[in-house]
Amino acid sequence: YIYVDTGALYRAVAYSVIKNGTDPSDSEKVISLLSKLQVELKFVDKCQRVFVNDEDVSDMIRTPEVSMGASVVSAIGEVRNFLLELQKKRARETKVIMDGRDIGTVVLPDAQLKIFLTASPQERARRRYEEIKDKQDVSFDEILRDIIKRDENDMNRAVSPLRQAKDAVLVDTTEMSIEEVISCIESMIRKL
Repeated sequence: YIYVDTGALYRAVAYSVIKNGTDPSDSEKVISLLSKLQVELKFVDKCQRVFVNDEDVSDMIRTPEVSMGASVVSAIGEVRNFLLELQKKRARETKVIMDGRDIGTVVLPDAQLKIFLTASPQERARRRYEEIKDKQDVSFDEILRDIIKRDENDMNRAVSPLRQAKDAVLVDTTEMSIEEVISCIESMIRKL
């Protein structure tokens, strides 16, 4: 099995849009850039890396600006279609554990196991802050605001909104350690 972080694909598009000097909310310009983008997931030293036009952008796509940009471009149907086939192709070619906001409802609606993994916005902000505080100049409050805004955008977008699939298992990780989350998910997989 390989792990596929589909959010990284949307971040890659947003990063490219921002790098190009385009406003992520300008749908027409974003759509016109898609034909110039080749987005790929590659595994380097057993780690997923994200490439755009052969440039490794894995580290550049984790900024608050790119996170918000990803939320905005992900609401554009053409962007979703552009990345959908890439995601489906990866799942056809190999066994995957796919992570994303519409995997169970749109990308892989017939998946063997669907888990709707969640945590409170405050806990997600704390985790993200701990992850990036030494790499970027950001505050906890800024990250929290961005997470709340991104969730609101994603739940209310017209195309593939963020929602739990009817047959997905809800796992709230707010009070769980990473080890507890892994154990919980492993036990579900072993029951298949």
